[in-house]
Amino acid sequence: MKNYAVAFWGFIVMLNLSNPSFAGDTHGIENDTIINGHLNELVITANRFRDINFKVPQPVYTIQQTTISQNQLRSTPEALTILPGVFVQKTNHGGGSPFLRGLTGNQTLMLIDGIRMSNSTMRYGPNQYLNSIDVFGIDRVEVLNGSGSVQYGSDALGGTIQLFTTDANYDSLSTWHGKLLGRVTTQSMEQSGHFRLAYGSKKFAFTGGISYRKFGDLVAGKNTGIQDPTGYKELDFDLKAKVKFLKATELVAAFQQVHQTEVPVYHKISLENYAINQMDPQSRNLGYLKINQGLNQGIWKSAHFTASTQYSMEVRKLKKNGATKFREEKDQVNTLGFSLDIITGSKAGHGWNAVSGVEYYRDLVNSSRSDLDEITGITTHGRGLYPDGSRYASWALFSNHSYDWKRWNITAGGRFSGNTIQVTDENLGDVELTPSALVGNIAIMRQLGPASNVFVSVNTGYRAPNIDDLGTLGIVDFRYEVPNYNLEPEKSVQYQVGYKLQLSRFTGELYLYQNNLNNLIVRSKVEGDSIEGYPVYRKENVESALIRGLETNFEYRLHKNWLLEGSLTYTYGQNLTKNEPVRRIPPLFGRLMAEYRRNDFRVSLESLFANKQDRLAAGDKDDNRIPEGGTPGWVVFNIHAGYSWKILSVNVALNNLLNADYRYHGSGVNAMGRSATLTLAVSI
Repeated sequence: MKNYAVAFWGFIVMLNLSNPSFAGDTHGIENDTIINGHLNELVITANRFRDINFKVPQPVYTIQQTTISQNQLRSTPEALTILPGVFVQKTNHGGGSPFLRGLTGNQTLMLIDGIRMSNSTMRYGPNQYLNSIDVFGIDRVEVLNGSGSVQYGSDALGGTIQLFTTDANYDSLSTWHGKLLGRVTTQSMEQSGHFRLAYGSKKFAFTGGISYRKFGDLVAGKNTGIQDPTGYKELDFDLKAKVKFLKATELVAAFQQVHQTEVPVYHKISLENYAINQMDPQSRNLGYLKINQGLNQGIWKSAHFTASTQYSMEVRKLKKNGATKFREEKDQVNTLGFSLDIITGSKAGHGWNAVSGVEYYRDLVNSSRSDLDEITGITTHGRGLYPDGSRYASWALFSNHSYDWKRWNITAGGRFSGNTIQVTDENLGDVELTPSALVGNIAIMRQLGPASNVFVSVNTGYRAPNIDDLGTLGIVDFRYEVPNYNLEPEKSVQYQVGYKLQLSRFTGELYLYQNNLNNLIVRSKVEGDSIEGYPVYRKENVESALIRGLETNFEYRLHKNWLLEGSLTYTYGQNLTKNEPVRRIPPLFGRLMAEYRRNDFRVSLESLFANKQDRLAAGDKDDNRIPEGGTPGWVVFNIHAGYSWKILSVNVALNNLLNADYRYHGSGVNAMGRSATLTLAVSI
């Protein structure tokens, strides 16, 4: 596999050296644009205000709904698998946990339309929460690697993922639009339907969508076959409306809901003697109201106020083989959020831009457990996974600035955050923690010419302990966790150097980084203790680590009809306290894609690959999802094709052509084997 990767990048270097347009002659190309070039896109997540990706001194990767649809990416987590630097672990088919720079779970931050999705029960390590966003309701995704604490607060140690949902668009002609979509995958692995209706006028716009999805058991490659049970069902809908009134005021109202049922955790059933282990149901909803106010008074550009309410529910149903006890655990989180952003900038519209503001979020956590004795019919109730009635509040003041001077750009900012965490436990008493953190960032970019720039940056980050850290009591993965109420925030300092190149037919990016992590909250084994046959663990601030790596990607327009894309990511993690690898570090992985387009027809050949990961921590060796000796390397080939004709579009995917049997490192299920997916869509 290493030879494969070396040969791939050697080929790219030869292209670079052999093409005169790459040799450094940038005269006259300042206004060139690149078809599909993401460096030309306007991005928000890096600075919390709109800026051109090429000019942002951070790595920001984007994917649009068009690409998601054309590649028929099944779920929101799987949509991220084609982005540079993103490695997606899947504990179960109904989940998907993205790794950013070697970190995942509550060490990466997730946002929806600028609103925090990450809440106080998101756990350390892989989780399934990103799959509670309907992939058909996404307009685009931005992934900011290595940053986000200054802009958005706690949890962004590895980076920030922001999902922007389908927007409602104004139209001077007052028109209606509709779309009906159906998708199937062979061997009954998917049957999906989606309908969207939209209306736009000069001052009012509306969009609404509904999705029904049924996933059969996942059929893996040649050595595994059907993984039973892995299938589940899903029903989603979303609404969004916008209205303009007064002179420069816009009101946006939105609501979205995802509801999944009978979502099994396959490795628990296949490896841990469970007859039933599933989430039923698993649901999330979000409603928000935004006021966008144009100011246009001197340096004051605009103001944006958001009020949001979120609700998530997870019901876990558990029963061991041969047991007479059926357990049901239920966790509910109600979140209330408010934020105010003030956008300021130079009167001339260039030079200095900034965003400053305040944020407040509050979680109320309810958790319960019931055990049914199937012989006597008696149900007993007990403590849930978390202390019932726990509260978690966070507030922050922040300011982020960007200043352009000749060929230089300086971006800097800071955030002060405070938290109040209240846990009431019938066995352990009442606990209140009030951690706080001050973080900052600075980046200096130098434009080398109209087509390239280089930057260095330093970002500090933090993750406040949450309810999952403080109050978990019960079976998590392959261990039994007990609470610890003496935790402090995790902290990080990340150093980075980056290079961006944008030519008329070629774009490329290269990033090198090192992230120093301290005061890490980790699960520590309580030696000699076990509960229900599981080893006992508790969370403690006891470790330090470093993670360093390389991310690079390119886009090359070979011809007006031909496009070549590729990416490669290397991550190295070392636990300094234990003198062993950091847990679950992804192997070397990457992607290569060649695409042909002509008029309304397109076809592409894609290769995804990952090296073997045998550099394992002790916790990896104990993880029954990781094979003995490590996760084998793999190469997968896919073909995607599509054609549009008037109101009809057809997309076909031939998945895993060689029927490779493989899994992403740390996953609990193997990925899809040889199969075909067909999507038909009618737009009016």
